[in-house]
Amino acid sequence: MKKKLAIKLVSTLALTTLALTACQLSEETGTDTSAEANQTHGEAPKNVDIQGLSSHYHSGDTITLTASTDEDTTDLDWHWYTKNTSDDAWELDSGQGSNEYTGNADTNGLEIKAVLVDENEKPHAQSLPATIEIDDHGHVHDEESQQIYNGYFDDDQVEDRLLKDWEGDWQSVYPYLEDGSLDDVFVHKAESGGDMTAEEYKTYYEEGYVTDVDRIVIEDDTFYFFSNGDEQSSEYEYGGYEILTYEKGNRGVRYIFKQIDESDDMPTYIQFSDHSIFPTKSHHFHLYWGDNREALLEEVANWPTYYPTDLDAAQIAREMIAH
Repeated sequence: MKKKLAIKLVSTLALTTLALTACQLSEETGTDTSAEANQTHGEAPKNVDIQGLSSHYHSGDTITLTASTDEDTTDLDWHWYTKNTSDDAWELDSGQGSNEYTGNADTNGLEIKAVLVDENEKPHAQSLPATIEIDDHGHVHDEESQQIYNGYFDDDQVEDRLLKDWEGDWQSVYPYLEDGSLDDVFVHKAESGGDMTAEEYKTYYEEGYVTDVDRIVIEDDTFYFFSNGDEQSSEYEYGGYEILTYEKGNRGVRYIFKQIDESDDMPTYIQFSDHSIFPTKSHHFHLYWGDNREALLEEVANWPTYYPTDLDAAQIAREMIAH
């Protein structure tokens, strides 16, 4: 009987020691070991929306997200969870305490989600994961890519591209030039060895950016042009590319698409230039359109420029300065 009692006491002491050690390790590492931190939040309805997610970030950019829901949030708290890969467990970000998330873009593929919990840490609602894409556009770190971006490449490097490279919802940057949102970009150009003053750069880009097509949506083979509240659309097919040489000696590639259905409301030809010369997803582009293919190739003064509609003025300005 004494042997059994002794064994029982030893076992109890061992379990207690293990538990205390685990708690100590948890405190030292700052890891949330609660069941709520490691679960997948079960069947909590996914009726939380996340706003503010950019199509991509540059390394070190600030991520700012906002969670919202039609749920009554009285007596509920917002928790934000992150994980690096699909195989990782969700980890509570204890630095976030409201429906707004702020962090740095340091990990490509980072997943973030918002969860509403009650005082017992029971999830009541959650969002779908938002995935952070970091894209430094290669040329930032790759000398050859930088040369291509600047317009120095060989003919045999150029490849055909499909319209899917430019699929998406795009906004004109011209309104941001008009309201002064891009003034810092022109100052940066002038102070970075440019051959014009900031005001001269603004005048130059005003001629380049000016357009009344303030939004373009590209889906499958169809372009949708939005101008002054009106929408026009037409289908297009790939018409090859042309390599152009500019006065300064650098070159560019125009990717050309020709209208299929011959709608009078849309241009016969649309030409892309985005500093890339082979298949890749475009992050911004200059566009030329009209009814004469050869005449468009001569146009070098007006090049309406488009960025994703989910970027605000400050994000676009940062993108331009980064390039």
